This record gives sequence, C-alpha cells and structure tokens, in this order.
Amino acid sequence: MQRDNRRLDVLLLAALVCFVLLPWYHIRGGFFGLGWVADWRSDPDLWPGIAQLSRFWLWPLPILAGAAVALRLLCPAGRPRGTLLLTIGALGLAWMIVEGLSIGLRGWNWSLLEAMFGDVNGQPAFGAGAVGLGLCFAGMIAFGLAERGALKGDAFVIGAITLLVFLVTVFVLYPLVSMFTGAFQDFRGAFTTEGVRNNIGDPQVWSLRCVTGSGGCGVAWRTLLLAVCTATGTTALGLAFALVATRTGMPFKKGLRLLTVLPIITPPFVIGLSLILMFGRAGFMTELIEDVTGWQLGRWLYGLTGIWIAQMLSFTPIAFLVLIGVVEGVSPSMEEASQTMRAGRWRTFRKVSLPLMAPGLANAFLIGFIESMADFGNPLVLGGSGGVLSTEIFFAVVGAQHDPARAAVLAMILLCFTLSAFLAQRLWLGRRSFATLSGKGDGGRHAHLPRRVAVPVIAVVAGWSVFTISVYGMIMFGGFVRVWGLDHSLTLAHFERAFSISVTDGIAWTGVAWNSFWTTMKIALIAAPLTAAVGLLTAWLIVRQRFPGRTAFEFALMLSFAIPGTVIGISYISAFNLPPLQMTGTALILIFCFVFRNMPVGVRGGVAAMAQLDKSLDEASMTLGASSPRTLRKVILPLLRPAILAALVYSFVRAITSISAVIFLVSAKYNMATAYIVGLVENGEYGVAIAYSTVLIVVMISVIGVFQLLVGERRLRRGPGNARKAAARRTEEVPA
Repeated sequence: MQRDNRRLDVLLLAALVCFVLLPWYHIRGGFFGLGWVADWRSDPDLWPGIAQLSRFWLWPLPILAGAAVALRLLCPAGRPRGTLLLTIGALGLAWMIVEGLSIGLRGWNWSLLEAMFGDVNGQPAFGAGAVGLGLCFAGMIAFGLAERGALKGDAFVIGAITLLVFLVTVFVLYPLVSMFTGAFQDFRGAFTTEGVRNNIGDPQVWSLRCVTGSGGCGVAWRTLLLAVCTATGTTALGLAFALVATRTGMPFKKGLRLLTVLPIITPPFVIGLSLILMFGRAGFMTELIEDVTGWQLGRWLYGLTGIWIAQMLSFTPIAFLVLIGVVEGVSPSMEEASQTMRAGRWRTFRKVSLPLMAPGLANAFLIGFIESMADFGNPLVLGGSGGVLSTEIFFAVVGAQHDPARAAVLAMILLCFTLSAFLAQRLWLGRRSFATLSGKGDGGRHAHLPRRVAVPVIAVVAGWSVFTISVYGMIMFGGFVRVWGLDHSLTLAHFERAFSISVTDGIAWTGVAWNSFWTTMKIALIAAPLTAAVGLLTAWLIVRQRFPGRTAFEFALMLSFAIPGTVIGISYISAFNLPPLQMTGTALILIFCFVFRNMPVGVRGGVAAMAQLDKSLDEASMTLGASSPRTLRKVILPLLRPAILAALVYSFVRAITSISAVIFLVSAKYNMATAYIVGLVENGEYGVAIAYSTVLIVVMISVIGVFQLLVGERRLRRGPGNARKAAARRTEEVPA
C-alpha cells in the first residue's frame, strides 16, 4: 500500500510541475537550450498551462488532475481507487488528443466544429508541459491497472507496456494514418476514392507478364521475388559466417567478424557505385572478362540481379549479428549427449544444433525480407528500368506525377507482404520451445562442424570475403585518386577539403564536412542506446509477459521497419509539421525516427536470444524476492549481451548510414552525413563523397569496438582459467 502511494505521489508531483512550471506550447528555439527562460514573461506562448486557462479547452485538465489529488488523499490504495484512477487518466489523455487534433494554428481544423461552436483562436503545437502532462495521464492509467490487480499488480510491467503503446501510437501509427488520409483527398482537401481505385488494380503493379516500360513483371511481384531471394541468401550467408566464427578452427576469425560488419557501415549508394565501376558496362571487371572470353556482358548489373548482389552485401551482416548470439547459445551439453548416444557430428548438427537455431534463422529471414522490401538506396542506383516498391513510392511522391494516392496504395501492398512474412514466421515457430540455457552449469565446448559442412561453408565464406574486400578496396581507392575512373593519380586533396583543421588562432574545423559530421555523431550516439533499451525492453515484454493484445502490439512494432524509409520520412513530415506535435527541423524528429525505425532489429534479436533462456531463471529470481526490474537488470540482461551489442551496433550504424528517411527530415541546422554526401554526389564531387564515407567507416569501426568493450561478452560456462580458480578456492576451503 505504501509503495502504491509513494509512486502515485511522485506522479502527481510531476503533473503539477508540468502544468505550473513548464511551457505549455512548442518553443521554436528548442526547450533544452533553455533560452526561453529569459523571455517567458514577455511571450505568452512560453507560459505554463496554468497561465493559459483563458483558452477554455484547457479547463478539463486541471479539474481531472485535481480529482486525482483528491483521490490520493481520500481513498486508500486498492481496486476501487484503481478504477477511478484509470478513468481519470483515460479521460485526461483522450481530452488532450481530441483538443490537440481539433484546434490548429488558425482555429478549428474541421469546418463542422466551426459551425457548431463558432470561431476560436488557434493554438501552437504542444510543448514540454503538455507532453509531460500527457505522459502523467498515461502513468495514471498504468497505476490504476496495477491497483486493480492486472498482471499480478506489477506496476513496472504495466507501466512499460503503457509507455511503449503510447510511444508506438505517436511515432508509428499516427504518422502512417496522417499519410494514408492524404490518399483519400483531392488537391482541394475534399474526400475522394478515385486515386485509390485507379491504382489498386494497375497492371504495372500486379501483371505477371512483361509490361512495356516497367522492366518486367508487375512491381509488386518483382519486389516480392527480390525480397525472398535476398532473405534466403543473407540468412544462409549469415549462418555460414556465424558457424565459421564459432565452430571451426579457421584462422583470422576475428577478421571475418570485422568483415561482416563492414557492408553495414557503408552508405548503400557507395556499394552500388563500387559495383558499377567493377561490373558496369564500362567496369574494369566487365572489360577484363570480355577481353579474356569474348563474352558481351552488356547491362546485366542493372536490374534485379545487381540489386540482389548489393543487398546481399548490405544485409548479410544483419543476419550475422542476429545469428551469432543464437549459434553461441546452443548448449554444448546437448551436442555432447547426442554424440554420447553414438550420433555422428553430421547427424548431431542436423538433428540437434540446427533445429535449436530455428528462432534465429526465422528472425534473420524476416529481417532480411523486410530490409529488402524497405531498401531504397540500392534500387535507386542499380534498378535501371526495373523499379521496386520503395523507389516507385518515392517517385510517386516527389516525381513529376505527384500522386500521393499511388504512394499510399503501394505502401499498403508492401505492408501486406511484410506482415504476411511475419505471420508465416509465427506459424512456423508455433509454440515450440527452443530453450537451452537453464541457469545450470555447463562446462562443455561446442563441437566443430562435420567435414561435409565445414568445407563448403569455409569455401563460401572465403569467396564472399574476397569479393567484399574487392568492393571495399574500390571504395578506399576512390578516396585517394583525383577522378575515380578517369585520373588515378594519388592525392589527399579530397580528405583535406572535407576534414581540414586550422590551428592558427586556436582549433578551427575548416573542412566542409565537419558540421554534418558532428551533428551525425551526436544524434547517432543519443539514438543508439535509446533504440537498444526500447527494443530489448519490448522483447522482454513480448517473450516473458502475457497481456491482452500482445500479438497486435508486436505487429505495430514491425510497421515502422516494414515501411520504406521514404514513406517514413514523408509520413513524419505530414504528421509533425503542424500541431499538435511539431518537430520538423529539430534534432528530436531525427532521433525518434531512428529509434522507432531501427527498434525492430533489437526486438527480433532480443526475442531470438530470449527464446533460449528458460523461464525458470525469472521464476527463481522472483521467488527469492526480486522485483521485475531487478530481475531484468540482474538476471536477463547479462545473458543478452550479444543481443544488446547487436542492437547498439545496428542502431548506431543505421543512424549514420540511413538516407531514405533522413533526406526528408534534415534541416540547415541538423544536416546528417548521408544527406550531405548525396549533395556531394549530385554536385559531381565523388572524391570528397568517397573520402567522407571512408572516414565514417573508420569512425564506426572504432565506436563499435568501444561498444564491444562496454557491453562485454556473455559468460555461459566456465572457461579453463575460471575452472582453475574455482578449484583453487575449493582447495583453500578444505579444513586442515
């Protein structure tokens, strides 16, 4: 009871601070800069909510907050108070949503309301005070459910679910709804279904026969075929790299780990440019093959083949990052038990090890499928006349046709494909258990791969590694020559132009790339831990908790990952350019975009890794009196270090290398590296663009190494050194 009252006191105090002290409306100069403190008296828009009560639509908020205070003072903790607290929180949050969407800068947003209530003064977008009070009302909902006994009264679990539902609604569902409503409006804003009807049955989308000018079959089937091929190939290659890194004696395995990360830390169009210079119509490999064999290769690279190769280079590291923790998590004792029962290494691998990797394989396939569907950079560079859904959506929005209805229809088709893949994965895994870590000691070691598996796997990994090194050799080479493809005389001029430093009167960052570089590093370092935290917390809730709507919640999380970055960027612009939430041109819109765009990788990696942790670990901790947050922090997270590292690495790298969403959200003040590099490419400054990309690759490798040191490795069993220390301690404990 006392704990319930203490946390409610903290929540009510926070609501009081939000309404009485913090600015209620949006501050153009930014809240965290604190420049508004000196000007708040002279600018009414900077006043807190208590000073804005001349706007009658704010009156219900202090009334509801006061009712919550009275409830705390007059009613003891329990089910009746929980019901009333839940009602107050739901009413307060609903009222804020309704009034925020109804009243804009110029008054009512809908003519019907204007006819019913007359003219009203407009209001700016919500600020820190309004957002904080909205979160407090959401907290009242969570605490009310806890006092009613939901989920055994665990306030931490209910609060985490409520917060995530709130965030997913605001930053995933709301932008999509804002964008899709544009599909049913004409240029004057009137409701119409003509655009949707014209595009949903377009033969260029669904035809199974060649369509003139479409580059082959319908764009929907081309995209689906490409996604299946990419997901299959990246999952197989990712598993091969994971097996070589953990189950073979192949030398240079640490170098292989680094090599698998390299493609993911490179802007995608750079890989496309390198492939063009190698295998394009005038590429040096194309000319070499034609000179030696006489074959005319032509433009084979431009189309689905070239896109598939580039996506294999780009997305295999994601599959590896998901699978490495799963492969390491297979208990050696189970493999030893199989061999003890006279099963050979091949049969043990096929019947024991591989089935236990099923969650990781399914998640790697799903991520590869969705990544291929949402990829924009590679198809833009290598697509030729055969576009895919992501590029078709982009040109439908920003091209000459400017058809938002077509963009919305194509985005819905893409969503159907990705959600179908998600459903298929769920049906395949079903309710089977793949737990291999039960908290008991395991002193075994992983068995090496059987020869019939090791030889082809090592050959494939070695061949792909040589190919990857060749591609990156071209990228590195391009930064040190004057004109890539024409004048190959060596120079450092591109690096000097991008990253020069003057020390005449102190340090001055005179290079043209420094501004976007520091902005990118700051935003990526903020977004990465937030993405990992939200993703792994969500994975823990999905795997370990049972609550109504859990499947729908998981579906909603995958939406941001399934939508192309171009659509995400446009939907964020349409949702957050006007009240009630206005964030365009700020760093916050970039951070939130990265967090909710990249969070599903942390979720899928966490789900795959947590599927191997027996629930008895949680139950034992709870039996010993530990709370849910302490169990999560002390028991679960130390065993999820590979998943944590994967989430940190992926979110940090994607925050730096993303282009499709970022290009719509950057501003003069907050310009990201990829958007700046695209500008360099458009201006023909390929050398500076490649030099900038090279520096980014080096920086990302360094930061990934720091993440590895900070997170550490998961310790599942005693190594030889630890075993000797334990034996020495036992010897010392024996009485003389």
